[in-house]
Amino acid sequence: MSFYRFARSVVYIILRPIYRFNVIGKENIPKKGPVIICSNHISNLDPPVVGITCPRDIYFMAKEELFKNKFLGGLLLKLHAFPIKRGMKDRDALRSALAILKDGKTLGLFPEGTRSKTGEIGKGLSGVGFFALRSEATVIPCAIIGPYQKGKRLKVVYGKEIAMDDLRENKVKASEVTNVIMENIKQLKAKYS
Repeated sequence: MSFYRFARSVVYIILRPIYRFNVIGKENIPKKGPVIICSNHISNLDPPVVGITCPRDIYFMAKEELFKNKFLGGLLLKLHAFPIKRGMKDRDALRSALAILKDGKTLGLFPEGTRSKTGEIGKGLSGVGFFALRSEATVIPCAIIGPYQKGKRLKVVYGKEIAMDDLRENKVKASEVTNVIMENIKQLKAKYS
């Protein structure tokens, strides 16, 4: 068993009894091929929750500052996280993300770029649309419906694949693709709240 799978099992055992999450739509995630999971962002616990509820291993971007501590940085790398510089174009992170998708793996993204303090879904960053357009990945919207409170049920909803063929063929702007993705996340949240 890989370290990632072991850690995922441990985190599941810890978080499951606290948040009693209900996972809906796992069957919408393809078993093979490149996938981008795009989720809203309401808590620091979102990456591990998406990581333990998605049936596939997921790679996440994490802010570069987290990797400055050698122990934490090493641990994050083993958990399939890779660094990104915030507030600027980070070509290394972009290349890493595209390479993950080219290898047929799963990339987890939080399009808002930061946690929502109100729980409402904010505006997405155009980088998400860039990855969707520049790869052959299946794009799956995900809505995390809180709150993260002990004893309250947390929902993690994976929606159906977002049709990307027309958007790619028509060379739609990355920001417009991001808007389509965010709208899908909002619809999931509205439907299952």
